Amino acid sequence: MKVYDTVTAAMEDLRKRGYTADFNLLFDSIHTKDTKVHPQDFEITETYRFEGDTDPGDEAVVYAIETKSGTKGVLMYGYGVYSEDMSEDMIRKLGSK
Repeated sequence: MKVYDTVTAAMEDLRKRGYTADFNLLFDSIHTKDTKVHPQDFEITETYRFEGDTDPGDEAVVYAIETKSGTKGVLMYGYGVYSEDMSEDMIRKLGSK
């Protein structure tokens, strides 16, 4: 597993390695502009956590994701006070790596 200094560096490298879709988090799934994917239909292949040294708002996790249909992409999730509400299945999936 690689080590990155910034979220931007992680996202850029993952894109170079074929993780080109941009996933967004919904309550019970992730989605791109074209597709909605439930937890049982994707795997997290890599996870990178970033903690803000001076600003808790900088805390984030970058997930490299591959769907069962073969789509590879990234999901960036800010955690902490501003984190989004999600289903138990999504919490288990995102917390498993």
